[in-house]
Amino acid sequence: MSRNQHVVPGAKRGLDKMKFEVAREVGVDLKDGYNGDILSRDAGRIGGTMVKKMIEAYEKSLAGK
Repeated sequence: MSRNQHVVPGAKRGLDKMKFEVAREVGVDLKDGYNGDILSRDAGRIGGTMVKKMIEAYEKSLAGK
């Protein structure tokens, strides 16, 4: 059982899709399932870029764009 709980129940699929898109953008080869063999630095780049994109999207929604 995952310890991560999503506030929006249907968000997992969208976040997974975003994770794979960001991984491709930053040049990290993710695969379905276990990815424990990737470098911590690469995992951090993926997560950091995802957070950056989510913040940008939220700021745009606040600005009414």
